[in-house]
Amino acid sequence: CITGDGADAKVQKEAGVPGADLVVACASTDELNMLSCLLAKRLGAKHTIARVRNPIYYQQIDLLKEDLRLSMAVNPELAAAFEISRSILLPDTAKVETFMKGKVEMVEFIVKERSHLGGVSLAELYRKFQIKVLVCAVRRGSEVIIPNGDFVIHDGDRLHIVASHKYIEEFFHLIGKRKEPKNILVCGGGKVGYYLAKQLLTMGIDVKIIDKNRERCEELSDLLPKATIICGEGTDQDVLMEEGVNWMDSFVT
Repeated sequence: CITGDGADAKVQKEAGVPGADLVVACASTDELNMLSCLLAKRLGAKHTIARVRNPIYYQQIDLLKEDLRLSMAVNPELAAAFEISRSILLPDTAKVETFMKGKVEMVEFIVKERSHLGGVSLAELYRKFQIKVLVCAVRRGSEVIIPNGDFVIHDGDRLHIVASHKYIEEFFHLIGKRKEPKNILVCGGGKVGYYLAKQLLTMGIDVKIIDKNRERCEELSDLLPKATIICGEGTDQDVLMEEGVNWMDSFVT
């Protein structure tokens, strides 16, 4: 451990930054992280990663990357919002992992009892639906199976399916497990709430945000003109009922 300012060249040299393969800047402020990475690169570090949380900075990070000589920028709130949106869009999945910047997904899907997938082989499944998904692994109890076309699906199996988001959605739609969400209520208008609402609105989903800070509500009204912004206490049952929580497809806090 080195005590000092991460944006101080003397401190970085003491920490061995000039010969480092990777420097990660995840201090409390975006500005400090970006400056630290720029300095580290100038001193000779091979790669740099900065945590950048401010939506304004992150929107233009592609423009800044070259000047700041960043290898990668990581936004925890945006990643959290992305995970939540995937859970909303694919509610029947136990887990969603993304690859290639979200272009490819691996989902874990549990075959429920009396499902019409039970007793069907993978070859039959592909013939019936003609969909471009790959069942790459199946967990049955404590056993993990790498299946071929003759593999027969049983109730309770955990299927690990790989495909693009488009074909994953198509698969769940064809097997009757895809319901398009129409209304989402988000409690909390912070960075995660903002990023989540922005993603859902682009998909044509109605989004309502409740936040108790009036100033933040006014900001959100400007940033998200298509969303409905409510200034109120999200833990107040009367407020939630008034805003229709009982008929929302999803409620996110």
